[in-house]
Amino acid sequence: MIRTLAAVLLSVTLVAGVFAQKKKNKTDEEPPTQVLPPLPDPPDAVAAEIARLSFQVSPLSNKGLLTQQVRDALKALLRDNHGAQIVKLRAFVAGSGDLRRVQTIMVEEFTERKLALPALSTIQVGALPLTGAQVVIEATQLERREVNPYGVEFYSALSATDGASAVEALLAKPRRLKGRLIDFEMVSVTCYLSSLDNAASMRAAAVSAFPRAAIDILQTQRQSLEPFAACEGVARLKYTENLQKEPFGFDYYVGRRIILTGTKLVFRDEDADIRLALQRLEKAIAPLGATSNDVFWMGVYPLTRPVAAKIGNLRKEFVKSPHELDEPSQVLFEGLPSTDATAAIEIMAAVP
Repeated sequence: MIRTLAAVLLSVTLVAGVFAQKKKNKTDEEPPTQVLPPLPDPPDAVAAEIARLSFQVSPLSNKGLLTQQVRDALKALLRDNHGAQIVKLRAFVAGSGDLRRVQTIMVEEFTERKLALPALSTIQVGALPLTGAQVVIEATQLERREVNPYGVEFYSALSATDGASAVEALLAKPRRLKGRLIDFEMVSVTCYLSSLDNAASMRAAAVSAFPRAAIDILQTQRQSLEPFAACEGVARLKYTENLQKEPFGFDYYVGRRIILTGTKLVFRDEDADIRLALQRLEKAIAPLGATSNDVFWMGVYPLTRPVAAKIGNLRKEFVKSPHELDEPSQVLFEGLPSTDATAAIEIMAAVP
């Protein structure tokens, strides 16, 4: 009897030990790894009302490396835009940092703040006019109220031999709209230089000519073969005559919306490669109601002159409308987010 009871107690003890060991093993197991959802990509294109467009340039900073500077630039833009919605960002990166980080950081910042993602263009340049600065970001944004009742015009980079001449060329660019005399003010100016030696004097000239513009100045390549200066800009149009308010933008189009894209990369330098990038841009604007015939502006960021020349020729195949497009800039840049890319292209289109 005693032996039987002892055997039962031993069996109970063994079973309890097995269950305790299993429970311990389960407790000791590491919790399953949590996989964060992938970050969304920026939109290929966005639509915005012409009458509500405004522009900003982030302040330069030399604190920290590229990641910190991108975050600081984005925070400054979001802090100073007074609640406007940013619809497009163009980031110019200097130095050896990974350009792809710009997109990742931008998406993180906007997602964390529950803001709609803007279209994005990222270009590598030679240098910025502050030692240690690695990024400057230009923002196109949508104000809560109308700020451009008569529209805006966009001008591609106008090349000159020096900074003062480039500013003068941009100053003379706005023209008559439908035969009527207009006045204007530049609201955004970007000046490209072969060297930053004269950056201070060029900024002084730009500020004097365009006192209300958001001004950005940068060196496009670390070493340029020849000296040059070029300025592109956006002008807010204002009538000087006592005319009834007529809400249209541009000198060729009566419209209310503008479509802005991010850049599409060109790989290699064959015509087929350039056409593929242009076709991708056409697909990007199609869901927003635009076609290549609605394109009025093209931004080109080539790394070599042969590619720049080919894009200049092939754009005539892409845009078959009667719109008067400025010639794409022949300014060369330092690099792009992919080391295999030879150029990047972005476009704007106007639609009702």
